[in-house]
Amino acid sequence: MTKTVVLDDIDRRIVAALQRDASLSNAQLAEQVGSTGPSCWRRIKALEAAGVLMQPIRLANPESLGYGVNVLCSIRMRSHASESIEAFEEFVRSHPQIQECYCMSGEWDYQIRVVASDVSDYEHFLMRTLLKHPSVAGAASHFALSVTKYETALPI
Repeated sequence: MTKTVVLDDIDRRIVAALQRDASLSNAQLAEQVGSTGPSCWRRIKALEAAGVLMQPIRLANPESLGYGVNVLCSIRMRSHASESIEAFEEFVRSHPQIQECYCMSGEWDYQIRVVASDVSDYEHFLMRTLLKHPSVAGAASHFALSVTKYETALPI
């Protein structure tokens, strides 16, 4: 388990600001958080070294790229042997349409979020790819009708 990093007020403001806009220049960020440029830069490097800040990214709008269908899919495994788990998790990492994957407690073993261009595209992925994997015993799909909330920023 990862150890929690203790942040002071300026560190919290830096993390919050960068979660909102990773394209801020160091000078803009320093002004926003009430720090100097060199101090801000040192803090960012320390936060990266501590594993608090990961790589900066730009989020793409899925619908503008043709991914209008968002599916939550619950997966039941045939076996819980380490080889089966490793093979399934490698399968998940190798398919970019699987956006998220969580190992779950309860009735289902995994929960994945899949993006697709349409229902037919998802059905093709489900029937010809996911359910063909030797580790997968079954799946239940739930189509998102709309997105009420989608956040990438953690509360700071």
